[in-house]
Amino acid sequence: MTTSEQAPRRAPGPEKGSGAVPDAGLERWRLVLGAAAERHTGQPGPADAGRDAALDWLYGRDPELTRRGVRRSGSAPRTGGDGPSVVTAVDWLDDIHRLFPKETVERLERDAVEKYGIQEIVTDPAVLERVEPSQTLLRAVLRTKHLMNPQVLRLARRIVESVVRQLMARLQPEVRRAFHGTRSRRPSRVPLARDFDFRQTVKANLAHYQPDERRLLIERAHFHSRTRRHVTQWQLILLVDQSGSMAGSVIHSAVTAACLWGLPGLKTHLVAFDTQVVDLTSDVTDPVELLMRVQLGGGTDIARAVEYGAGLVENPRRTVVALITDFYEGGDPYRLVRAVRGLVEQGSTVLGLAALDEDADPDYDRVTAGKLAAAGAHIGAMTPGRLAEFVAERLGR
Repeated sequence: MTTSEQAPRRAPGPEKGSGAVPDAGLERWRLVLGAAAERHTGQPGPADAGRDAALDWLYGRDPELTRRGVRRSGSAPRTGGDGPSVVTAVDWLDDIHRLFPKETVERLERDAVEKYGIQEIVTDPAVLERVEPSQTLLRAVLRTKHLMNPQVLRLARRIVESVVRQLMARLQPEVRRAFHGTRSRRPSRVPLARDFDFRQTVKANLAHYQPDERRLLIERAHFHSRTRRHVTQWQLILLVDQSGSMAGSVIHSAVTAACLWGLPGLKTHLVAFDTQVVDLTSDVTDPVELLMRVQLGGGTDIARAVEYGAGLVENPRRTVVALITDFYEGGDPYRLVRAVRGLVEQGSTVLGLAALDEDADPDYDRVTAGKLAAAGAHIGAMTPGRLAEFVAERLGR
């Protein structure tokens, strides 16, 4: 069904000269529950009529409403005449940016693209010229860029560049900070919050505890010192699943690899895979170009990627192999377990990450992940900063 078939009207703005002020609580419930609740809540007031229309344009297309016998508010037979103009994706974006706070806009855009598949938001040039870049839209661009003509692709690149620039600005200081030195047991006179020694501080100041107020007075705070990194070469091999569900991890892997590139003592590789393996290491310094080369979707042969990664290992005991995937193996799971066990037995550290992004909220095959854990891999989910800390701790050994 096309967007125009879903959109009977343009979202109206607030009207002037309204009468009684509606109950704010009832209006809020009306927006949440939809038109079916009007006999209990009353109609939305002028200020919320536009919000209701914008929400209905998006959520009114939910097939669950039809199954439950709920009619869309404002739905009417489509006929010729002088009625209100049909809402396009451009109109809707203008409406929600005018009617809702930024956090709500981001959620609405995410649902439009990921839940209802309204691809015009990332394939229509008029929309791309107006839309605010976000990680949601970047994921959508990566999923649909193979459908774009060169003109649209140039506009979509603006989203990629903007989001990558934002991520680099946020993640680079965090990633680089992890490599300033590991904390040691020796005390330090330099008062840095990240080196605060909570245990030693409490122990040294117990004499100042005030039981009546249940408060500990800190007369002197204690801090850890940090060791300097030695320059023994380590390898970090990032193997990234580029199936559609891993879009967020692909983005953060590209940016993380760019942040780690060129650090003394660390050689970084970035490899993307589905049923084929593509070594993207030569593009690590340009994460925008790297992401434009990624093609999300397709099957998954994790074992093939791990075997390719094993071929890159130069010094097993100085290598971290980070396998970023949802562990849904489309190839041979026994071959995958065998490849991971081989890396572990030769001395490499193997990380199996079900997510590498800011949420670290994974959805993965726990059976396969459990088998890899039994083979010696460390299984979990991490933020890019935590991955950097993990690698930095290994380098400090």
